[in-house]
Amino acid sequence: MKAGIVGLPNVGKSTLFNCLSNAKAQSANFPFCTIEPNIGVVNVPDQRLQTLESLVKPERVVPATVEIVDIAGLVKGASKGEGLGNQFLGNIRETDAILHVLRCFDNDNIVHVDGSIDPIRDKETIDMELQLKDLETVEKKLDKVRRAAKTGNKEAQKEEAVLDKLKSGLETGTSVRALAFSEDDYNDYVKPLQCLTDKPVMYICNVDEASAVTGNRYVDLIKEAVKGERAEVLVLAVGTEADINELDDYDERQLFLEDMGLEEPGSSKLIRGAYKLLNQQTYFTAGVKEVRAWTVTVGATAPQAAGVIHTDFEKGFIRAEVIAYNDYVHYGSEAKVKEAGKMRVEGKNYVVKDGDVMHFLFNV
Repeated sequence: MKAGIVGLPNVGKSTLFNCLSNAKAQSANFPFCTIEPNIGVVNVPDQRLQTLESLVKPERVVPATVEIVDIAGLVKGASKGEGLGNQFLGNIRETDAILHVLRCFDNDNIVHVDGSIDPIRDKETIDMELQLKDLETVEKKLDKVRRAAKTGNKEAQKEEAVLDKLKSGLETGTSVRALAFSEDDYNDYVKPLQCLTDKPVMYICNVDEASAVTGNRYVDLIKEAVKGERAEVLVLAVGTEADINELDDYDERQLFLEDMGLEEPGSSKLIRGAYKLLNQQTYFTAGVKEVRAWTVTVGATAPQAAGVIHTDFEKGFIRAEVIAYNDYVHYGSEAKVKEAGKMRVEGKNYVVKDGDVMHFLFNV
């Protein structure tokens, strides 16, 4: 699963990417510094993994990960191929969620592509380009569906009504994610279009150090602007966090964070937020060889969770032995959980819960 970092040129995307992945993408004070997308695989911070490690004392620990993509900056006219428009939009299409970076700080030493600081304008610039591309997609589909609808095809007429609603929304500057559809209409007609503005989005307000905890007037404007959009908003002092990241000493990093009034790096919140945005959750396997976090989609069944480890586990699934994370921690070991009668045996219809500690029995 991929989350793509997007935004206008020079708003802090590559600095954020470096902060998250330590991959050291090029970042500089001029537009289009990023041409090809940089890709980083980032560990998902999870205290539960450390707790299980302390109880089980395994040979190794493997965290869950999220793939983060740093995409080239967008400019007006991208939907018509301006700047790196076609490439940019193609790269977004390949991601599952969008991390939209907005500049919410004043600094005369860092140029803005539009010459002034206005995060609402910046948001609308990108929204418009994505909406125009989606409009192109919807109109192409609508042309085909209209022809079928004119012949009296009931299914085509139903789809035409949904596409007309999509078209009207996009034409008035409303992203697909902010439009309301019935579950059936969405799954049958909207989802297959893979619209760019239908992807879940987190707006990252890049602020100065003084605004890292409380935000500022720019952040307030963004929160008000996205209220109806099913979107997350995160406040992050990207430059400051990048500087803290450069420190080798863990205690020194923690001191800096405490001085800022933060309990943990904002980047950790962002990674967990991206994980949630992608509709992912974690289950664990725990043994002396390895304690590992596995990623499954929310709502996955036990066989689907087994299939994440190996497809043979899903094909030959018999049953799963499941321990709730809190029970594992309370009793301190798998053996004591069994003694207390707290290990459950679940079948094919069991829906995995976040934090489950699982063993699978299978036969191939």
